[in-house]
Amino acid sequence: MRMDHGLLWLLMIMSCLSLAGLGMSGMLVSKAQKVKAKRDARMAAVSSPHMKAAPVFVSAFVQAPPRHNRSLPALTALLFGFDIDKPENHPAKWWIILMVTFVLGKVAQSLADGLVGDLSWLGLPVVWIAASRYIFGAAETRRKQGLLRQFPDALAMIVRSVRVGIPVLEAVRAVARESPEPTGPEFARLVDQVSIGVPLDEAVLEMASRCGIAEYRFFATALTLQNQTGGTLSETLDNLADVIRKRVALAAKGKALASEARTSAMVLGALPIVTGGGLWALNPGYVGMMFTDPTGRKLFGAAVLSLCTGIFIIRTIIRKSLQ
Repeated sequence: MRMDHGLLWLLMIMSCLSLAGLGMSGMLVSKAQKVKAKRDARMAAVSSPHMKAAPVFVSAFVQAPPRHNRSLPALTALLFGFDIDKPENHPAKWWIILMVTFVLGKVAQSLADGLVGDLSWLGLPVVWIAASRYIFGAAETRRKQGLLRQFPDALAMIVRSVRVGIPVLEAVRAVARESPEPTGPEFARLVDQVSIGVPLDEAVLEMASRCGIAEYRFFATALTLQNQTGGTLSETLDNLADVIRKRVALAAKGKALASEARTSAMVLGALPIVTGGGLWALNPGYVGMMFTDPTGRKLFGAAVLSLCTGIFIIRTIIRKSLQ
């Protein structure tokens, strides 16, 4: 019995010591965590003003919504199809284009006056806006096509520079210096933004949003992931350049296959004009009745309207077949 009591007391003492040790360990761990939290807070307070910006999450498959100026002049400019904050993207001064399209709208209103009378004035703003949007849209499409055609060469230049050990920013600066318009100015603007302190991720993402091309979003994704996680940038950009070259070649092949339809549309559109010019040269009085006689003006307006409608329908069919 004495051995049993002695063993019991020994077990109780050992249990108390174990509990005390566990309690002490918990207090030490809690104290260490508090000290670490205070140290992390102090480090964050000291280093946060000098830390790099938070990672930029960019998707090559989802286009970021455009950030437009919401002022009244900017909204009016968007109605006419151009961006007042990007004058470098316009083929000419925007006010010159608006004046030219207004003259075209006035001519269309004069032609429609013989058909519908005073109601033709309602079509003047419609024609003015439609013609302006067409001209600005054609210029923007041509600019995007130029960016897409030149982009593989720009990527190849970056790939060659990276493979020989040149930093990415220096490779981008070389593209800005040696590439023609419109690629060169876009990369030059990217270099300027990085030079004034904008992180490369944000600058590339803004360039991709500004250009509005899917391939530039892929380029922004590749640079962002390489900057955040590392990896072989040259191989990724080389594959992207190869894909873009194949897409450009496929688009050129589609235009070549549609060349017969486009030529037919051009011939059908020019035939009434050439025929009318020939009749005017042979018998001016006969053709002049379409401009002096009220019935002739109506017929001339209807002919111009039907010709424009036919050209628009043919052009729409060709464009849809190439998409």
